[in-house]
Amino acid sequence: MEKREFGRTGARFPILSFGAQRIVDEHGCSEEEAIRIVNRAVDEGIVYFDTAPIYTNGQSEDRLGKALEGRRSDVWIATKTIDRTRDGSWRSLEGSLKRLRTDHVEEWRLHDVRTMEQLDRVFEKDGALRALIEAKEQGIIKHISLSGHTNPSVQLEAIERYPFDSALVALSAADQFVYSFAHEFVPKANEKGVAIVGMKVIGLGRLAPWYEKALRYTWSLPISTAIIGMESMEQLENNLRVARSFKPMTDIERLEFAKEIIHMANPDVLRWKAKDWSNTTEWAERA
Repeated sequence: MEKREFGRTGARFPILSFGAQRIVDEHGCSEEEAIRIVNRAVDEGIVYFDTAPIYTNGQSEDRLGKALEGRRSDVWIATKTIDRTRDGSWRSLEGSLKRLRTDHVEEWRLHDVRTMEQLDRVFEKDGALRALIEAKEQGIIKHISLSGHTNPSVQLEAIERYPFDSALVALSAADQFVYSFAHEFVPKANEKGVAIVGMKVIGLGRLAPWYEKALRYTWSLPISTAIIGMESMEQLENNLRVARSFKPMTDIERLEFAKEIIHMANPDVLRWKAKDWSNTTEWAERA
């Protein structure tokens, strides 16, 4: 698989990385199967694993931790805090480390910062960013990150305020049409040396009819890697196959693909850009 630089960190990763949100009962994946899938991924060269404590009440982290016992030095683990406070985030990290069966993670990120109000909160004196900085100073984490699904303006403001090492942002082919991280955030992040991790690549499954094109679109962007959710061995093997044969899309291929999927640019498909997850008829408002 093609490997790319991870911002200014000095690390390099294959373009295919592992989104561990789906290796859980909720997605029909047993613990035994989850462990097999993760180990197969490592065997095949995948290094970067993304998870979070809110993924099925910690089950994602727990299974990832079990799967990676004895292989910890082979991988890079990124987890998150959804809490906006310093103390709450520390408690979140302590739980994550216990479930992941490790004393450190390579990357800890502010999870789904979607409004300027939330951004202001994490930057307050007792806000979540303070916990991330303290954890890095103590060697419990190595890199500080944030993620964003909804409003590129928030992540743009964030990287002006603080030198984040990386950002996990929505970069599916359908995302390019509205509140576009690809058009607005990616150029500035690259300019600042912020590693960019793509997510929502298959659009929660809604882009599955264009599966290979969807992967190629995101990997053709100037990003470091993309996390793909995998809940079965078949999905892993298909992702590996496409990654190994990857060739960047030409301008004409991107144009033709955009024509095929522009009807998918609506808040019911792009729910992370809707007013909220229970209101998928209106777009979120950009402040």
